[in-house]
Amino acid sequence: MCGGRGTRMKPSQEKLLLKYREPIIQHVMSALQRSNCFSKIMAATSNNAPRTRQFLSNFGIYTIDTQGKGYVQDLNYVLCKFDEPVFVASADLPLLDADVIKKIIKLVDTNDTWTAIIISKDFLDLHHLKAEHEVIYENKHYSYSGISVVNPTKLHGMKEVDESYLVLDDERIAFNINTEEDYNLLSTT
Repeated sequence: MCGGRGTRMKPSQEKLLLKYREPIIQHVMSALQRSNCFSKIMAATSNNAPRTRQFLSNFGIYTIDTQGKGYVQDLNYVLCKFDEPVFVASADLPLLDADVIKKIIKLVDTNDTWTAIIISKDFLDLHHLKAEHEVIYENKHYSYSGISVVNPTKLHGMKEVDESYLVLDDERIAFNINTEEDYNLLSTT
């Protein structure tokens, strides 16, 4: 997922092209490729990020254009095009690597409709990271990592689905870039 506007950052350039040694999005795409877990890697883009789309094309990644109306609407549009399990990752996870992707794939049951990978609030607090979207699971606070594994054959349009959760307190998926503060913190690593 890489078609957002990045409005919380107000960057001078598209958020996913900001550099952390190389453009942030390149870290994510390289991790997906190196994992050797996927038959195809695709990027959901929109007119909100035309330079990102061009970068991905130059990088050899197939893109699917969405309307850029929002994460949920764009993701639903993309998932309707698949009939096998889909590993969904936000493109703002600069520490993502092949090993953690393999770990997630190994732990998730692809028969579940939707498995969201979540991180404990305690882990985020310990690492001075802010939670974007919280969920209460087993009476504890967690945050979505931006990674899910979805079986689109069990989806029915925009209807709400029962989520399964996989708790994985790991810096490689906990750190995503949503604000200038996040990017500044990344730059210190």
